[in-house]
Amino acid sequence: MTGPKTAQTTGAQTTGARTAEAPAASARPARTRPGGARPGGARPGGARRTVLTGARVVLPDGVAEDGRVTVEGSRIAADVPGEAGTLDLAGHWVVPGFVDMHVHGGGGASFSAGSAEEALRAIATHRAHGTTTMVASTVTGGLDELARQAAVLSELVEQGDLAGIHFEGPFIARSRCGAHDPGLLRDPDPADVRALVEAARGAARMVTLAPELPGGLESVRLLADSGVIAAVGHTDASYEAVLEAIGAGATVATHLFNAMPALLHRAPGPVAALLEDERVTVELINDGVHLHPAVLELAFARAGAGRVALVTDAMGAAGMGDGLYPLGPLKVRVTDGVARLVEGGSIAGSTLTLDEALRRAVTVDGLRIEDAVRALALNPARLLGVADRVGSIEPGKDADLVVLDDGYRVAGVMRRGEWLVPPALPDTAGAAGVVRGGATG
Repeated sequence: MTGPKTAQTTGAQTTGARTAEAPAASARPARTRPGGARPGGARPGGARRTVLTGARVVLPDGVAEDGRVTVEGSRIAADVPGEAGTLDLAGHWVVPGFVDMHVHGGGGASFSAGSAEEALRAIATHRAHGTTTMVASTVTGGLDELARQAAVLSELVEQGDLAGIHFEGPFIARSRCGAHDPGLLRDPDPADVRALVEAARGAARMVTLAPELPGGLESVRLLADSGVIAAVGHTDASYEAVLEAIGAGATVATHLFNAMPALLHRAPGPVAALLEDERVTVELINDGVHLHPAVLELAFARAGAGRVALVTDAMGAAGMGDGLYPLGPLKVRVTDGVARLVEGGSIAGSTLTLDEALRRAVTVDGLRIEDAVRALALNPARLLGVADRVGSIEPGKDADLVVLDDGYRVAGVMRRGEWLVPPALPDTAGAAGVVRGGATG
């Protein structure tokens, strides 16, 4: 793969800048200016509008240099003449808000704690790093305990704080349990799978299971018929067994390469089956611990940028320092940012945030920024069924945006038109005020 580069794309042009019909932006410290608008860009009888200018904007079809993104209320709007405040983001990138479909916690909090307060703390931690949409992942527990956790998390889904729930376990292989309590694992009896999905009250988005276990294929079919993603992971299944699971409706590889047999020349196993089938999206944990850069490059080359979802698989230590942390009923020690079980030493999730995954993808792995952004925004959004609202910078979608500096570090985070992290610019207060004042949702 080649190193970082940008691709100039075609689209509607206004004074040399690509417009929000193919929304855009480019990159320098920013200023606010009235741009011929009322204060804050107020429009008579309508939501306030703000135009982000001068940055490089990552769009679904490439990168727009010196572009414009128009925010009207809580949404991205077409770039049409009218009153608007202006925020100069020269020297920066603007990318869509990140979508994490596999995250267990952060900020010292866990989604498995059964506490809305803890869940909101984890959500806030990842939002500060650019993840504006996320699915809460649980770890293996008893069915009753998982149902209690689902009741709490489903409320946050209803409120719009989460995009759904991912049950990672207990229907996984003991031989590949990783950081899951082996004493709580069970075969995927379809009745148990159905009960767990129903406990989530419509909020279940994904269930990871080992399809080779008794009831595995039937459970895959049940999930697919119920509109819930069936993911293959923590498995010892053969190549043939995984192909059968894909045929039954499995569409995701849970953290490909990890917690499954290695790819061998006479026993290709799950990795080959999941990489080769066009119906499957493969999760990759790009933290420099779970995967070697050459392996990540291999996965992108074989699956293509449209079938990869960069995820964190982050546990409660994400955004925190080294120390001891809970992971469900197990204890984890984080040393130099690497999480391992206290007993046994297995890798126990990550301390990754998606901004770091993006930064590594571009600066270490040599991916084009548009491919990396697609893998942590549009691809998971499509898989989760929310790409009509999030995952790319297009008119009509939620104004979920991340501003990055020239080192791909987060300089600002907007969610639904509101600055969660105001841009770190010379006139920060003014910048935040212009856009915040223009948001209605």
